[in-house]
Amino acid sequence: MRRIHSLLVANRSEIAIRVMRAAAELGMRTVAIYSHEDRFALHRFKADESYLVGEGRKPLQAYLDIDDIVRIARGAKVDAIHPGYGFLSENPDLARACAAAGIVFVGPTPEVMTTLGNKVAARAAAEAAGVPVMPATGPLPADVGEARRLAAQIGYPLMLKASWGGGGRGMRVIDSEADLDAQLEVARREAGAAFGNDEVYLEKLVAHARHVEVQVIGDRHGNLVHLFERDCSVQRRNQKVVERAPAPYLSDERRAALCEAALRLARRVGYTNAGTVEFLMDADTDDFFFIEVNPRIQVEHTVTEQVTGVDIVKAQLRISEGARIGDADCPVPRQEDIRLNGHALQCRITTEDPENNFTPDYGRISAYRSAAGFGLRLDGGTAYAGAVITPYYDSLLVKVTAWAPSAQEAIRRMDRGLREFRIRGVATNLQFVENVINHPDFAAGRVTTRFIDTTPELFRFARRRDRATRLLRYIGEVTVNGHADMKGRAKPDLSHHQLALPKSRPAAGVVAG
Repeated sequence: MRRIHSLLVANRSEIAIRVMRAAAELGMRTVAIYSHEDRFALHRFKADESYLVGEGRKPLQAYLDIDDIVRIARGAKVDAIHPGYGFLSENPDLARACAAAGIVFVGPTPEVMTTLGNKVAARAAAEAAGVPVMPATGPLPADVGEARRLAAQIGYPLMLKASWGGGGRGMRVIDSEADLDAQLEVARREAGAAFGNDEVYLEKLVAHARHVEVQVIGDRHGNLVHLFERDCSVQRRNQKVVERAPAPYLSDERRAALCEAALRLARRVGYTNAGTVEFLMDADTDDFFFIEVNPRIQVEHTVTEQVTGVDIVKAQLRISEGARIGDADCPVPRQEDIRLNGHALQCRITTEDPENNFTPDYGRISAYRSAAGFGLRLDGGTAYAGAVITPYYDSLLVKVTAWAPSAQEAIRRMDRGLREFRIRGVATNLQFVENVINHPDFAAGRVTTRFIDTTPELFRFARRRDRATRLLRYIGEVTVNGHADMKGRAKPDLSHHQLALPKSRPAAGVVAG
């Protein structure tokens, strides 16, 4: 095995800190990169060393500068680079640059990333592995008339998707030919801006869909295991909001079929390291269909860690060193030794205002108090009193993960934890996610990907009842409207009172001057 003694995390904020914590526990020296705008960000100071990346570039482009990242890695004499999620995590060019520099890339091979990064190629691999796929077109041609013809062959409604990348960008629901005409070029532009490639395709839309994904891990010796599934159906604009494990609606038989399908695809492409195979499940028929593979760590990996006891980030690092699944030096046991234990859910606390169409907010956090207690896990980035939230990056502030023996207890624990938070200075979605997890459809496991869009009561927010909020509201009320007990009373006449200032006598031996 080639041991990793030093690790550069090519990312920022929450996931950078998460990776560095795992690396530190394994005795690795950690190296952070930061943009000029992130010079005060917490992840920079959590690392043993940190370096400015992409000097002179725009805030997002700084973290996409492969040449500069590799230059820093070489200068810092690191053994490996972990890409985190987002940014370059699905870009095979970074993996190739690492290989050329003699640096270990913590992830799958660039060849596998290339195959899975193109959703059309990934669908073909899934079909070859016998995994059910949704009816879809190939990459849409430039000719609009031909695109209409291909859409009509499959039948509306459809989902318009970017062939490359993920995160919901470039995706549009297409209900008619008119929608296709209006959205095609918009989706192309969005995909081109986000991924550097404007290729898009059409896929049949499931009317009542659940989003379920399987965590897989493979080593370099041909061993593959799954860590069961996560439900990610609570979404807004194709962005996940709340995730839970295990999926509450799956029977043991359906769970086994889903996980085996994920492993078949992973074996077909020769997958190594951690990855996630995503499926849509028809809520009316329980049929499932392959969507894509994310060849990286997921934001929601914490729920799987809580119910399986497997540290997925440590597994990534050990497998990148050459560890074999099931051996003592690998955090991942053999498949027969992996068990589900209890239930977990994760809520993403963001600096977005749900009462203003989830517009991202930014500024200084004036007060911050987080949740605590048994069964609660917090994964945060720049989340503390005095922290400055900038408009340049993702609005994720902190991830809250709750675990309990039963699903209902996990929901109650999460509710208690969310209500313990106090965040002032910036708007957050705290009350919104409270409404989500307390909705009876969520508790019963009845939600689909349209849950937020079709449930207006999620946007009804009760007034906070904590003491600090009541006091601030009272002070504001009195300042603007006056004290209620004073209304109608005559003001006292103080005109006959004279202000008398006290006089001091000089001390003994001191002459008044």
